[in-house]
Amino acid sequence: MTVKIPYRRELTFEYGRVDTVAPGIRRVIAKNPSPFTFHGTGTYILGQGEVAVIDPGPLDPEHIRNVMAAIANERVTHILITHTHMDHSPGAALIKAQTGARTFGFGPHGAGKIAAGVVVEEGGDMDFVPDVKVGHGEIIAGGSWSVECVYTPGHTSNHLCFQLIEQKALFTGDHIMGWSTSIISPPDGDMAAYMKSLELMLERDDRVYWPTHGPCIEDPKTHVRAFITHRQERQQQIVDCMRGGVSRIADMVPRMYTDTPEFMYPAAGRSVFAALEYMVACGLARTKGTPTLDGQYFLN
Repeated sequence: MTVKIPYRRELTFEYGRVDTVAPGIRRVIAKNPSPFTFHGTGTYILGQGEVAVIDPGPLDPEHIRNVMAAIANERVTHILITHTHMDHSPGAALIKAQTGARTFGFGPHGAGKIAAGVVVEEGGDMDFVPDVKVGHGEIIAGGSWSVECVYTPGHTSNHLCFQLIEQKALFTGDHIMGWSTSIISPPDGDMAAYMKSLELMLERDDRVYWPTHGPCIEDPKTHVRAFITHRQERQQQIVDCMRGGVSRIADMVPRMYTDTPEFMYPAAGRSVFAALEYMVACGLARTKGTPTLDGQYFLN
């Protein structure tokens, strides 16, 4: 599931180390490496003196100690949350308890779907509710910095990116990562929303992306176009499967993800399901009743 980007800059790091990655931007990487998090969650610190923390990461006291050590003698005024997966938002509770800083986010887990009556599966950080709910285009101002909130649903329905306005640097969470594409897992994940959010990125003037996982992206629009092309290629693979008589996701995945370890097949299947759900909605494919993970799919 990895998109090979030949122009990306490799990430050098040491767990617990504070890296100044750009003027006014520091990063501390949590020790939670996995096939879904790359080396781990990158927690960002914006500003000097009065600072914001973006994505405090998992509920890991050691990581939070490292973050707090990085801002000793400074004051945390804002905690910004891109979304509520367990490697992003739970650490906010620990930082808030120590600093009293308010949390900012689009809403609790599933906020972008629950309002429409969609039942969202558990698995996210169900305890997180932002102190301040923010939406697309809103500005959050700190002592020496200001950020624009950019609503980018798809990976989750409550996903936000944050642009550091002074540098036109976009913190992309899991919407656009520096090492892999995001898994889109219905019902909270939504391929139609994800593709629309990618198109939104092409309309913006961001100069650089800082993902929560992986290295910075210095050519944003080329990277986004590569991601769009990758999704289109996956959709074509699904079409080829159905043309060949393969109608179930469990049989499509091994044919489509030949370079992916078998233990990753369930996650790959969720992304195939999201693509098929999108294709059914667009009239490109059909199934009996509501699309399901174990349903049969055919070309229209």
